[in-house]
This record gives sequence, structure tokens and C-alpha cells, in this order.
Amino acid sequence: MRQFLKNPVSLSLTALGLIVLASMTISIVPETSQAIITSYGNPKRVANVYKKGEQLGGTNAGINIRIPFVEQIQFIDKRIQSVQMERQEVLSTDQLRLQVDAFARFRIVEPVKMFKTIRTEERLAEQLRPILGSALRNELGKRSFASLLSPERGQVMANIQTALNRQAKKYGAEIIDVRIKRADLPEGTPLESAYKRMESAREQESATIEAEGNKEAQIIRAEAEAQAARIYAVSYGKDPQFYDFYRAMQSYRQTFQAGKGETNVILSSDNDYLEKFRNGR
Repeated sequence: MRQFLKNPVSLSLTALGLIVLASMTISIVPETSQAIITSYGNPKRVANVYKKGEQLGGTNAGINIRIPFVEQIQFIDKRIQSVQMERQEVLSTDQLRLQVDAFARFRIVEPVKMFKTIRTEERLAEQLRPILGSALRNELGKRSFASLLSPERGQVMANIQTALNRQAKKYGAEIIDVRIKRADLPEGTPLESAYKRMESAREQESATIEAEGNKEAQIIRAEAEAQAARIYAVSYGKDPQFYDFYRAMQSYRQTFQAGKGETNVILSSDNDYLEKFRNGR
């Protein structure tokens, strides 16, 4: 024993062996990660598994003990991750070819399912990328270019997220959000043609609104005139003489003020039109 303690090489090798053994036995699981402990490739348990609504500091992170040489550990991120979609060309319902850039954000909520189906986070991201592209093409292929510039865009994003989430659940992931970064027309003739079509469509819409407004105005005016006629009729029935006098005063106002001082009206004193003046009313 003394010879062993006096031998620095033996001490060094022993210390190194203990360090290796400790590293294979003790692991520190951070709060931002989930740890899958496997035995010969089969998952046995999960440390610090994701729970919806949990707060940092209240998780099961910390020291984890495993059997050396028998159990292995694989860390999986608990945080939200993103996958970028390569630019896609999408044909809209109005026959416009759109250049679309998009991305999705996801979180691994079932690490064991993810491990069994696809093993690593990198492979999961690679798997989700074409699925995102397919869901985006399917949804935008049902829409016009103008819909992407309107509040309808939010519903488009929700539909894409739903379709992508159905596939992501097969790999133990949950889609948090989907966003279109850009949806542009190709430069040149297609873009100019699209602008002209949009301008023509807006002009037609404006003309339709104006025609409907004129129609509504005519209806309102006709109803008002009909109501006025009813009121006049009721008034005439109650006091015909006053009604005749009122109508005569209106006629005088329209006649003598029509020219605003630029027209002379010459009538004889016994003209029937001046009857109300002759009667002293």
C-alpha cells in the first residue's frame, strides 16, 4: 500500500479512473434541458421532463445518478426552438407565383416519443422543414395574393399551424407559432401585371360601392318625399286655407328669389298669381 501511495503514476491513473467513473455516474441536468436516460439504446426514464406552465427555478433539474457503463444520458432542449423554411414558390388562386419565406417555432413536449421516432433535435428540425413547406403551399394555394395583405392573413397562419402541428405531434413536438416573413411577387412583368390587376379590382369595387350608395340615397330621398307628401296631405285635410296660403308663400319665395336680383317679374295687379296679396294675407 505504501509503495502504491509513493507511486505517482498509480495515483494519477487511479484519480483519472475515479473521475471518469464519477462523470459516468453523476450528471447535472440544467433547467433548460430534459435528460433521457437510456440503457443499451432503450429509454428508461426522463429527468426534468417538460411540464406546461412550469417556471424556471421550480423544475426537477439538478444532480442525476445513473449506472456507469450501462446507462447513457441524452440532453434535449426544453426551450422554444425554430425551424427556417427554404424559400418556396407558391401559386395563388389568382394565378400569381409568390416567393414565400416562413419559419415555425416549436418545443419538444414528449422527449421519449421524439427519441424513439427520430432520435435527435437536429433530425427533428430537418423533418419539420419540408412538412412546413407542404402545409404552407397547400394553404396559400387556396388563397389570393390580396388575402395575404388583409386581416385574413391571421387565419391563414392559424390553418398552417394546425396542419403542421398534426405532423409534429407524431415526433413528440408542439408547434408554438408559424409566421410568414415575406410573400413577394417575382420582380419584373409578373409584379407589374399583379399591381394592374389589383388596381382594376379596387376601381371596380369602388364603382360598386358608389352605385350602392346612390341607390340607397335615392331610396331615402323617395321615402322622405313620400313622408312629406303624407304630412302635407294631413295638413291640407285639417286646414285647407292655411295649406293654400303656405304653398303660395313657398311659390312666391321660389319665384321672386330665383334670379337673386338679376331678373324682373312684371305682373298686372289683377293677376291670379297675386291673389294672396289682394286678399290682404
